[in-house]
Amino acid sequence: MTDNAVFSGIICPSITITKDDGSIDYENWGRHLDHLIEAGVNGVLIFGSIGEFYAFPLDVKKEVVDFVVRHVGGRIKVFAGVGDTNIDKVLDFSRAAEASGVDALVVVSPYYFGPTAGGAKAYFGAVAGAVDIPVILYNFPPRTGSDLTPELVASLAAEYPNIVGIKDTVDTISHTRKVIRAVKAVNPRFAVFSGFDEYYLVNRVSGGDGVICGMTNVEPETFANLHTAYEAGDYNTAIRSAQRISHLMALYDQSDLFVSAIKGAVKAKGLPISTLIREPAVQLTDAQYAAIQQILDS
Repeated sequence: MTDNAVFSGIICPSITITKDDGSIDYENWGRHLDHLIEAGVNGVLIFGSIGEFYAFPLDVKKEVVDFVVRHVGGRIKVFAGVGDTNIDKVLDFSRAAEASGVDALVVVSPYYFGPTAGGAKAYFGAVAGAVDIPVILYNFPPRTGSDLTPELVASLAAEYPNIVGIKDTVDTISHTRKVIRAVKAVNPRFAVFSGFDEYYLVNRVSGGDGVICGMTNVEPETFANLHTAYEAGDYNTAIRSAQRISHLMALYDQSDLFVSAIKGAVKAKGLPISTLIREPAVQLTDAQYAAIQQILDS
């Protein structure tokens, strides 16, 4: 259970905050990180899917990770998403992130040509063997074209001691439940996170350890309250928080790409950020922003 897991709780995959010209907005990103910490999240992931990891050059990503580690200063855990289709870039970024002082790497399956089980083991094994810090697997089959099955996850956990967790972004709890049962039998401290915001409660009931999900950018307090209440056995409060999260899920449907909706919601909450996302993508419209504001206010 969560008390024994290497990592647990609420992890925010941070949006990548830029100015309208596309350059990194370090000032507002620092303010966003401070808000997440003050709200009570347990960690932050830089350059996950919602952080547009696929759209920024490696040198920029290295600079950002270094900035985030320094700004956070050990107040919460910092994870770096190092995914790429080029293993040399993955290993380069992994070593740089380790040198910057991140607490763990998050490694999405290589995409386009989804690997076989053997290919996945070679890929994740190469990353695990290149660093001395923990590695968290990232399973997102609709984006990668392949699935990290419960058997494969358990096999990786058994073979590589520093592969210690997974973000399972699969829109069915049965997959995550099977991962939990398979991998906890190999390593009881292996952390299993759900990648969908509204799965916190069922993840925990199934023996998992929390969520890594995008809405934490918008209302981190709601997620932190949910986690604290569940840990304390205050299930009435936990249910109220879960109901609010269920309401907020409508935000994801308000834009062409969900990243825009989350950036718009963060802005609507009071942080004066650009809602720019990297192209090719359709930018957030005024009408969509108004709809986001209405959801947040209701």
